[in-house]
Amino acid sequence: MKVNAYATREPKGLLEPLSYELNELGAEEVDIKVIYCGVCHSDLSMMNNEWGMTQYPLIPGHEIAGEIIAVGTAVKNLKVGDKVGMGWLSASCMSCSQCMEGDHNLCSSSEATIVGRHGGFADHVRGHWSWVVPIPTGMDMGKVGPLFCGGITVFNPIVIAGVLPTDSVGVIGIGGLGHMALKFLKHWGCEVIAFSSNPDKKEEILAMGATKVINSKDPNELEAIQGKLKLILNTTNVKLDWNAYLSALAPKGKLHTVGAVLEPMEIPAFSLIGGEKSVGGSPIGSPGLTKKMLEFCLRHEIYPIVEEFPMEKVNEALDHLKSGKARYRIVLKN
Repeated sequence: MKVNAYATREPKGLLEPLSYELNELGAEEVDIKVIYCGVCHSDLSMMNNEWGMTQYPLIPGHEIAGEIIAVGTAVKNLKVGDKVGMGWLSASCMSCSQCMEGDHNLCSSSEATIVGRHGGFADHVRGHWSWVVPIPTGMDMGKVGPLFCGGITVFNPIVIAGVLPTDSVGVIGIGGLGHMALKFLKHWGCEVIAFSSNPDKKEEILAMGATKVINSKDPNELEAIQGKLKLILNTTNVKLDWNAYLSALAPKGKLHTVGAVLEPMEIPAFSLIGGEKSVGGSPIGSPGLTKKMLEFCLRHEIYPIVEEFPMEKVNEALDHLKSGKARYRIVLKN
């Protein structure tokens, strides 16, 4: 099958039309007609080889929402015509301890949708059936795509940390990831503290679900919530005063990063020891947790705030993201 896509051939290069032929469909594989594909900051990082693992030409796109057009002979629980999504991972080995225990997202042999293979800035994409997740009936196809990467990335830490509705939780950075975390935590029942460096966004952030907005550039505001938070979720990829946030944690609290901070994080040992605090991180969640997240979103009508561009204007969409003007996730439509 011929696939028409958009690819870049070098770091910081533009995306240009590229066609390629898919090999014969494997027994456990699924072909998806891409209807929508979200644009994630990870696409930019891969395009520019910031993580040192990009292979060119690169077809980005890993927040895919579409329809199954073909299934292999050994595919389970999926059929032609199903509305489905696929995110950062497109396959895992299905036999290691992590896969067998339900932690497919931690499989050391997993296949990322845009690492060494072709992604969803295209009219079709292929994946293993286990990572092709059905979209519940009634969900908005135009908004569901970003949930398969950005959404599950911030949903997973809430589950990992065992967050209760009675807990106070902080979110650093109210952008593409952070705004979805606010929505999840609001409906989880938590007191939600948003850390933002942009005071002009305060009312908008409160409307998303934050209980309170803290100016992250004001040491006095940070000091006022010392010892209050069960979990602080960092969604940014920049160096911050980590000790100030550790001080805001309650005893046994956790600072958890999903933002790909490239510089080493400076963590004073005594800031952890005194309160039995911890620092951690996580990738996306498993296919099973992704299904639960979609059910949670359907129940509470949770969607990312999106801006839609036609697929053929992908470079314009990326420029919009680079400028910092995206509010809050960009979705491309075929």
